[in-house]
Amino acid sequence: MELFRDWADEEGWNPGDSDRLAFVVADPTGFLMGRLGGEPVACISAVRYGAGFGFIGFYIARPAVRGQGYGIQLWNAGMRRLEGRLVGLDGVVAQQDNYRESGFRSAWNNVRHEGVPSAGRVDEERGERGIEVVDARSLPFAELAAYDRRFFPEARDSFLAAWTGLPGRTALAAVRDGRIEGFGVVRPCSAASRIGPLYAATPGVAAALVRRLAERAGGPVAVDVPDANPAALALMSGLGLVPTFEAARMYTGPAPEADLPALYGVTSLELG
Repeated sequence: MELFRDWADEEGWNPGDSDRLAFVVADPTGFLMGRLGGEPVACISAVRYGAGFGFIGFYIARPAVRGQGYGIQLWNAGMRRLEGRLVGLDGVVAQQDNYRESGFRSAWNNVRHEGVPSAGRVDEERGERGIEVVDARSLPFAELAAYDRRFFPEARDSFLAAWTGLPGRTALAAVRDGRIEGFGVVRPCSAASRIGPLYAATPGVAAALVRRLAERAGGPVAVDVPDANPAALALMSGLGLVPTFEAARMYTGPAPEADLPALYGVTSLELG
């Protein structure tokens, strides 16, 4: 898993410093390594969620072996592992045609926005009124897990518990009248700290979470924002964050139901 992270870092994907510790909780046998003459040359993750969903990530062939057919062997192994499930991925936009050949269809693009959020208030932050921002780990975990299910097609309680609880991370929830109306996690990375997931009932709640998470991170942050939520794109621009990277969210069938108007940032490009 250290090697997976190092390779992803070399690709410029800015993985989280401790993401791997939560990833293996999600599916301990879902990470495949291809070896050539005993040396690792390619990797992929093919993670199973529940009974019907899977997610492909970490699809990397080392530069020295690209174009020689080794990567596709690992791809096929990963897809066999997820056979019979709806499968999602976040792939480099330029590779969409290749993924389509494997049966994937585009749902939206995740546009990474980076920077230090502006200190001034934006118009949308009126939605912050009546909201209390608290440590998400102080809430009953069952409530947090139920809220996460509005945005993900299967329960992922073990992963979520690790994702929010790892050292060095901050997990915040926005609560109004005892109801969760927003949730976000920031984690240290090689470059800008990554915020994900980022859920919010209104742009104002999202702005409040982004600012507070950035304060805890103490520097620039990055959020992978679905362009299927125009309000989220507008908010990031209003906060002064700029687009730096784009990935295509694709599925092998119809996109699963999700509360897209409240989805301001996906959890991870590697595991969905």
